[in-house]
Amino acid sequence: MNDMAFGIRREELNAWKKAVSQGEIAYLTHYWLDRRFPGITTVTKVGCDDLDKLAAWCVEHELDPEYIHNRSPFPHFDLIGPKQREILEEQQLWDQIRRFKLI
Repeated sequence: MNDMAFGIRREELNAWKKAVSQGEIAYLTHYWLDRRFPGITTVTKVGCDDLDKLAAWCVEHELDPEYIHNRSPFPHFDLIGPKQREILEEQQLWDQIRRFKLI
């Protein structure tokens, strides 16, 4: 096992996929365990199927677009650590912040 995601409902995942497919910047936070990142227990997937728009979002947030996971049909950037909380706060995604104890 390399990594594992949990803590999201199917409806949330489907809504994220729909938004990503429509070219929107969409945020999906879930619990996540990966041996490569000890101490990190959550990730926020920032997705958008418009790669130029997603790359511009990365630059706007001082993140390297080289780390975009260009996985069709749901390209995304993985946010972890302090930058994750900073951006979730900026986007006022309080439910995700509270539910995943990022306060």
